Amino acid sequence: MHIYQLPGTFQSLDAETPALWEAGAQGLEEANGFVKAYFSQPVELPFAGEWVTLEDTDWLEKWKAGLDPVTIGRITVVPSWKQAEVPDSQIKLVIDPGMAFGTGHHATTQFGIEALQRLELSGKRVLDVGAGTGLLAMVAAKLGAKAYGVDLDPITVPIARENAELNGLELEFFEGVLEDVLHLAPFDVLVCNLFAELHMLLMPQYAEALTDDGQLILTGILADRLEMVLDALEREDFKNVKTERSGEWMLCTASR
Repeated sequence: MHIYQLPGTFQSLDAETPALWEAGAQGLEEANGFVKAYFSQPVELPFAGEWVTLEDTDWLEKWKAGLDPVTIGRITVVPSWKQAEVPDSQIKLVIDPGMAFGTGHHATTQFGIEALQRLELSGKRVLDVGAGTGLLAMVAAKLGAKAYGVDLDPITVPIARENAELNGLELEFFEGVLEDVLHLAPFDVLVCNLFAELHMLLMPQYAEALTDDGQLILTGILADRLEMVLDALEREDFKNVKTERSGEWMLCTASR
C-alpha cells in the first residue's frame, strides 16, 4: 500500500481532494497535520506531496474500520457499513464519503449540524451553499425542512444526490454557485460551509436570498479571518450576530 500525503486539512485542501479520488485513491484521512490518500500503486499527481510505502496490509479495511459514527445532538452521521451501531433513538444519516467533503467528522460540519438543530425547521425552506456530500441539506430535511443544495464541483453533486436517495430523502441539488439558484429564493435559512473570503464576497447574495426574518449559518471560518466576515455582516445590515469557536474554527450565525 502506498500513501500520498499533503500538509493541510480536508478544509484547506478542498480543491485538491477531488483529484486524489479521480487518480484512484481508495481512501482519505486527515491526521497529524496531513491529508493522506491511500493508493495501491504510486501515480502521477498535479501537485507536490510525499509518497510513503507501507507494509502489505488491508489499509482500505483499516480506514473503513476507523471511520466511526459521529453523533451531534439528535443526529448521528454514519457510513453505510456501520449503520447497525446507531441506536433507534437517534436521527440517522448514512453518508459514504465518496469524492466529497462532509462526513460529520470535521468541526466545521459539526458546527452546521449543531446550528440547524437549534432552529425550528418544520416547513421552512433551507439552502445548503457549498453542499459537498449534501449532509447539511439532509440534516435540514430530517428536521422537517424543504431543503436544497448547491455546489460548484461537478463531482460532488451526483454524490449528494446518491446520499439523499440512500437516506430516502427527496432533495434538489444543483451544480453551480449561489447566484444560479437565486431564482428559488427567498429561503428561510442559509447554511454555508465555505471559506471566510467566500463568505465576505457572497454576503450581498446571502442577504438577497433570505426572507426578511431569515437565518444565516456560516461555518468554515478560520478564527484569524473572522473579522472580515463580521465586517461583511455589518455592511449588509445583518442582526443578532453570534459566534462560537472550536479550536481554530469559528461558527457565525445572524438574522435579517
